[in-house]
Amino acid sequence: MVTEDKHLPRKIKVLLVDDQTMIRQGLGYVIQMQPDMEVVGEAADGLEAIEAAASCKPDVILMDVQMPKCTGIEATREILKQAPHIKVLILTTFDIQNYVVDGIRAGAVGYMLKDADSQEMLELIRSAFEGAVLFHTGTAAKALAELLHSQQSDHPQPTEKGHILLEELTERELDVLQQLAYGFRNDQIAQNLFISEGTVKTHVHRILQKMGVEDRTQAVALALRHKLVK
Repeated sequence: MVTEDKHLPRKIKVLLVDDQTMIRQGLGYVIQMQPDMEVVGEAADGLEAIEAAASCKPDVILMDVQMPKCTGIEATREILKQAPHIKVLILTTFDIQNYVVDGIRAGAVGYMLKDADSQEMLELIRSAFEGAVLFHTGTAAKALAELLHSQQSDHPQPTEKGHILLEELTERELDVLQQLAYGFRNDQIAQNLFISEGTVKTHVHRILQKMGVEDRTQAVALALRHKLVK
């Protein structure tokens, strides 16, 4: 009898969403070959994606944009209302700025072109699972920068639990939050703000507590939606 080794890390559960069967099959083949990943479901349109996300409980979703019945952006928005811990990577043929901005506002953590190298795709999935924010194409980087700089710099006010903040962020915490929005790691934030990496970790922990979220990806998505970053 074969028993599961509880000492092995669990596999990253991936949901594939694309209206083209061959695309799903190709992505699925590559992902299933990885020892640390498994495909837990597929969907051919946004409505199927919403249902599959609820039943398959994936960690990461590769989400096509242009699909019948319900677009990937609409599906992303609805899925994250129900399960904000899921990481959504927007998957598209075209490097279009509007897709990036709409994806960010919907709560996606990354953007990937369908012609990307398979190794790049796998690393993006792993990074998304670990909580990184990933907008690596030229258009994505420009869109993210413009979106961040277009936000109002009004100081956020505390709100009740379930809204934006459980407690007002300090000026230094806002500085760290903005660095998180640009995708910097803790060591890079420490260097940029001239503080220790341990201090950065403390600030990040406090930010997550005050925003009522589980990880930095959710913090950045919430900050973008509610204009908490410049």
